[in-house]
Amino acid sequence: MVILRPFVDKQTILDFAKRYPELDSASVEACLAFLNTTADVYQALDVHFSRYGLSRGKFTLLMQLFQADEKGLTPSECAERVGVTRATITGLLDGLERDGLVRRFPDSEDRRMLRLQLTDQGWELLAQMLPDHFCRTTNLMAHLTDSEKKTFIELLNKVRAGTPAMLEP
Repeated sequence: MVILRPFVDKQTILDFAKRYPELDSASVEACLAFLNTTADVYQALDVHFSRYGLSRGKFTLLMQLFQADEKGLTPSECAERVGVTRATITGLLDGLERDGLVRRFPDSEDRRMLRLQLTDQGWELLAQMLPDHFCRTTNLMAHLTDSEKKTFIELLNKVRAGTPAMLEP
């Protein structure tokens, strides 16, 4: 992820606003602050997950299986829940299976379909990792009051509501 950190400051934004009247400097500044923070959080998460030999994608998939019932999930269900392609899920599963954290097995009702479950080793990894993960998540948000956390969620939902503007042709 490339972030415009090194050369975009308030003065640069104001200079752009002189050339491009449609630029709202407060919106651009807020967006860049959001993107910079997101990049920092992703970098911290990458370091955190690497302590356990995981990536964000692998952790997300493990958590989907952690929450599944005893039947497990199909690769398609995982892809849909995580919002990625089947090919992406297959790549993540290959690594998790190789690491002994996930197992694939035939569906009991339709032998053509595969289902996924955590292995004992996968359960053990999450049992070891989750207390540390939740502590770090709490520490990440520790500078916010409970009221600010609620407001933060509301503000992020408002930002999310604006994402279609970036997707329009």
